[in-house]
Parts: sequence; structure tokens; C-alpha cells
Amino acid sequence: MNLFLVRHCSAEGQEAAAPLTLAGQEQAMRLADFLQEKEIARIISSPFLRARQSVQPLADRLGLSIDTDERLTERVLCGENNPDWRTMLQRTFDDLDLVFTGGESSRMAMNRALGVIKEVTASGEGNIVLATHGNLLSLLLKHYDERTGYADWERLTNPDVYQLSLSQAPVRPVRIWEA
Repeated sequence: MNLFLVRHCSAEGQEAAAPLTLAGQEQAMRLADFLQEKEIARIISSPFLRARQSVQPLADRLGLSIDTDERLTERVLCGENNPDWRTMLQRTFDDLDLVFTGGESSRMAMNRALGVIKEVTASGEGNIVLATHGNLLSLLLKHYDERTGYADWERLTNPDVYQLSLSQAPVRPVRIWEA
């Protein structure tokens, strides 16, 4: 069983209803081309529009519906916009339990996303795509490889794809997308 962790394509903003840009729509088609031969049995997405739109062309080609799961939404760093958010984010990679007012810690966000992975792993459904967001994706990568940090988050692309081969131990994320 393989999980394909997908970061959404280029979007017009960060709010939940932000759609893909024209370039993002083209990226979604390339993403579908890339994943269509991976024997995908199920697609689960963050409910945010940009994540769903990123995997919709794949779902259409495969004749699959897209299940949404709130646990795949982007991590909330803090309750209000902060011009120093990058420094704040960097600190949360070093201290997984650091919580800013109105936000969630890295560990909290990681654990909610891991809940999805544990459920789909137990289901034995086959290869599954999980469409999510950059910070949450990087936290999942950190779970499987503790060396993952802020610099790895900075290197993520829109879209990006990592494969987890759950039949091999230890499970290690492998970046398979070529931007």
C-alpha cells in the first residue's frame, strides 16, 4: 500500500475558498497525468477549495469521488496575521509543542493528520492520495523523518508529491514530483 501526499497546486490565496490560479489549473492536469497510473483506489482531500481542485482532474479520470477530511486542513499557526509569521513557523519546527495564541502546535497538527493516515492504513484499501497543504505536509514528513525542518518546508513546490510505501519498514517519505 502506498500513500501519495499531495500539496495543492498554485492558488489565488490562503483562505478556505481560494481557487486555483490558471497556472494551478494547468498544474492539476499535470498532477492527474502523473498520478493516473499509480493504481489509486481512493482520494481524500482537505475541504479547502484549492486542495479539492488540485485532485479533481485525477478523480474525474479515474471515476473516483473525492472524500474530504477536516483533519487535512492547513495548520493554524496563530489566530491573527503576523508579519513575522515565517520566524514563528521556523520556531515550531524546533519546538513541536510551541503554541501561539489562537493556533495549534506542530505536534497537534501532525497528530490530527496522522489520524487520517492510521485510518486509511488500517482500511487496506490500496493506494490512496491525500491532498493537503504545505505546512501540514511538511509536518507529516517530519513525523517520518525527524530531520525535516523549516528549510524543507521552504523547498516545497505547488504542487508537490511524496510517496509513503507502507509495506516497507521503516516508512520513509520519498519525493516523487519533479517540478
